[in-house]
Amino acid sequence: MKRPRFHTRQTTFRQLETFLAVAERLSVTEAARALHLAQPSVSTQIAKLEQALGMRLFEQLGKRLHLTDAGREVQAGAREIFDALDHLEMRLAQLNGLTAGQLRLGAVTTAKYLVPRLLGPFCRQYPQVEVELNIANRSEVIRRLEDNRDDLYVFSQPPRHLDLDVVPLADNPLVVIAPAGHRLASQRLRWEQLAAEPFLSREPGSGTRLAIEEHFARYGWSLRPQMTIESNEAIKESVAAGLGIAILSRHTLIHTAPGNLVELDVEGFPIPNRWYLVRWRTKNPSPAAVAFSRFAEIPLATPMLPD
Repeated sequence: MKRPRFHTRQTTFRQLETFLAVAERLSVTEAARALHLAQPSVSTQIAKLEQALGMRLFEQLGKRLHLTDAGREVQAGAREIFDALDHLEMRLAQLNGLTAGQLRLGAVTTAKYLVPRLLGPFCRQYPQVEVELNIANRSEVIRRLEDNRDDLYVFSQPPRHLDLDVVPLADNPLVVIAPAGHRLASQRLRWEQLAAEPFLSREPGSGTRLAIEEHFARYGWSLRPQMTIESNEAIKESVAAGLGIAILSRHTLIHTAPGNLVELDVEGFPIPNRWYLVRWRTKNPSPAAVAFSRFAEIPLATPMLPD
């Protein structure tokens, strides 16, 4: 009996990278967004890979996409391939004394104000190192961490269920903000005095929301958001438009137009919070990751709300 031939050597890295993006999300749409590709391009890459292998890798059951048995095998094999490439890249970088290489960073959305301040001096000293910065909400960054897709990660609330090295980076105080001209702006307040104010909050599971929930539990306060918004920028715009008050990282306010927002003076605030540099404890860091970690040890000042 003639055995079927699987043309695995006809597959490309691009096809495997696209396949992994779909396999991790079980969504062509989300994979296309993450890869910055059009959805038809992703579908085409998957179709070419399935044609080369002669097997279906996904199946549609109802409205949900699922991996086939073959898909799970390809997922495991593709991860091994990219892990091997990472190790090769690391060895070559060690030979070159970090004159080349790649650094992949995953960061939560609020850290987009912090990470560029760390990358600036790093990129000036190592201009030949290619940096890939992936910014997403906390749940997506945790997924990237669990899939070992980056060298290092920046969290304000690192996951506690994983075996990680966690190094403090910078203070990330959370403050109460209100629209400019708010009637309580010049007063020393207790949180109870703001109970009647509409409260806008980040979504459950975000690092900011987790820090707020822990702080409120410590003080015995109740948290009842009137509106949940998945973007710090959208929250700032909503507060400036007079829709309510919010609690955000002070770092998110450094690019706010002067005169739009005011930081309220409330007892029990700012909420102490920090950003952390995170990696797997058992992972052998690349030379680029080691060098960036050294830069991350440089203290950064905590910005104040613009006058």
